[in-house]
Amino acid sequence: MSKGEKLNMGAFQKYLSVWVALCMAAGVMIGRFLPAFPEFLGKFEYANVSVPVALLIWVMIYPMMMKVDFKSIKNVGRNPKGLYVTWTVNWLIKPFTMYAIAYLFFFVIFKNYIPGDLATNYLAGAILLGAAPCTAMVFVWSQLTKGNPAYTVVQVATNDLIILLLFVPIVKFLLGVSNITVPWETLFISVILFVVIPLAGGMLTRIHVVSKYGQEYFDDIFVKKFDHATTAGLLLTLILLFSFQGEVILQNPAHIALIAVPLIIQTFLIFFIAYLSAKKLNLPHDVAAPAGMIGASNFFELAVAVAIALFGTESPAALATVVGVLTEVPVMLMLVKIANNTKHWFPARAKAETVK
Repeated sequence: MSKGEKLNMGAFQKYLSVWVALCMAAGVMIGRFLPAFPEFLGKFEYANVSVPVALLIWVMIYPMMMKVDFKSIKNVGRNPKGLYVTWTVNWLIKPFTMYAIAYLFFFVIFKNYIPGDLATNYLAGAILLGAAPCTAMVFVWSQLTKGNPAYTVVQVATNDLIILLLFVPIVKFLLGVSNITVPWETLFISVILFVVIPLAGGMLTRIHVVSKYGQEYFDDIFVKKFDHATTAGLLLTLILLFSFQGEVILQNPAHIALIAVPLIIQTFLIFFIAYLSAKKLNLPHDVAAPAGMIGASNFFELAVAVAIALFGTESPAALATVVGVLTEVPVMLMLVKIANNTKHWFPARAKAETVK
């Protein structure tokens, strides 16, 4: 990655894994030495959803949703092959390979290290990650690989719409296969709270600001005011989560590494499935790279939120989704480097016109 590319990612995003690790440590220490703090916050719940955590998750998600321009969907038909790759990998492959890989490690390879009840909960967290392909961070990965920005917007916009339709049934099915009973209404409420509401709010905010001040003001000034809101919300959420999870982590510190193994393997697998499929279809690199990135990375904010709503802030399932946050940035930066170093695999120009 060149110096110029590094400058495209802010310090918070670039060192996100470091910040996550520090927040983990801070949260564990709070839970260990100031247990009254998480106990007090734990009292503020509604329908099994932690109100403080929900507010912070909205802080994370809302700025992302403002960046999605649904008007770009009208250009989908110009070159749909890249979108077919994205949709197929994200929704027909990724959730099921995540389930298979996580099950293999938690119940077979690591069975002597992880008790059965914890393995089941860790699997649930992995399922939530696998069913939530990335949205906002794809813009960062796409930029670092010189991806086609207009096409990336279409990939993200259509992916957000598909989440509304498929996230609940896929999660319900895979959790059912895992013998984890979850009411449909709980899943629907989670999607409404953490996808529909912020998505609608972001869309309305975008429409209002653009109509009043113009697109240039929205892109260059307004959105940038929220640059650090997502990261700040994420880090504060992690401190809260790990204050709730402190006792579990102190009793099973090695489990962080054990959970990370299948998540990392899954990330590499999904990237190469999408990336090489795009190569096979003779798509240009600026479409192939974002297609690989959007499947490989996760909408971990949604996964964390739903894990909390379904299983509680102190659940091992929530811990598994948080480990996804810890591993994502360094692994995705490795994939960015791989994508940039293999640009010569792809044609210099698309055979079909890309979205403009």
